[in-house]
Amino acid sequence: MTMLTTPLCRQLGIEVPVVQAPIGSAVTTELVAAVANAGGLGTLALTWVTAEDAVRRIRQVRRMTTRPFAANLVLDFPVDELLDACLAEGVPVISTFWGDPSAVAPRTHSADALHLHTVGSAAEAERAVAAGVDVIVAQGCEAGGHVRGEVTTMALVPAVVDAVHPVPVIAAGGIADGRGLAAALALGAQAGWLGTRFLTASEAATHEVYRQAVIRAAPQDAVHTRCFDGGWPNAPHRALRNSTLRAWEAADRPAAPNRPGEGAVVARSADGRAWSRYDDMVPVPGMSGDVEALALYAGQSAGLVHEVAPAGRIVADVAADAAALMRQPRTT
Repeated sequence: MTMLTTPLCRQLGIEVPVVQAPIGSAVTTELVAAVANAGGLGTLALTWVTAEDAVRRIRQVRRMTTRPFAANLVLDFPVDELLDACLAEGVPVISTFWGDPSAVAPRTHSADALHLHTVGSAAEAERAVAAGVDVIVAQGCEAGGHVRGEVTTMALVPAVVDAVHPVPVIAAGGIADGRGLAAALALGAQAGWLGTRFLTASEAATHEVYRQAVIRAAPQDAVHTRCFDGGWPNAPHRALRNSTLRAWEAADRPAAPNRPGEGAVVARSADGRAWSRYDDMVPVPGMSGDVEALALYAGQSAGLVHEVAPAGRIVADVAADAAALMRQPRTT
């Protein structure tokens, strides 16, 4: 264990308070295992796969690491079979988002697993704790991908910590380096939840166009919007401004089906599957076409991401930099 090891780290069975967020289709089993092997908590994103595929991915992670990892399920979608599969495979941590966790908590506990739930407000955190959730993930609105609330991480985290004490809290949104992790711990969180930083991990399934867009981005390029709603309507999200988003904004943000280029196929997967302009799909390796026009989900911390690096090094660097900052004496 390290000087950064928090009570939550011990509860989760990890060494450093770094949690890899479930970054959708960009997650690979190699990424999850690499984060776990570096002492953090890796997370599989399983909402949109079959139960059989979930089992296959869980077992692949297990072949690469003996350490704990999590599986994330979005409760706005039918996930009962997926939850059953995760628990039957002995996944030790179940992470949920965007919905009522009350039906998940008892099933998770019956399998001796821990239940994390992501919230966007202190009131939502209180409801989750009342439902039996073990750990709260407080997601500030500067986070990338789908965003639950409207409050920034700096204001949200201490409010949630106060509201649910002694239930542990993980801070999400805007954290991409040791400074962000140290700040999260100072706010009362017991770990940091990093998504955007892992988009450029060498193990992530991000198309090179996507990686470079994240690396080039400034914080203000990550826009809070409802533009990419194909597949998940009425769910606000944060994505990098690209040709699709610029054209939609220039047209004064019309509703579907009256958006510029509505329904146009802009990219195809390696297996030939077509992806339309406003789908909630990110560019992954093997895609062809105008992949830049797809959803480039990323948070405002993209302005702090400057390179492609192995996930293990990302975890180690974030933890080491946070520890160094926390060792520094205060000055007057």
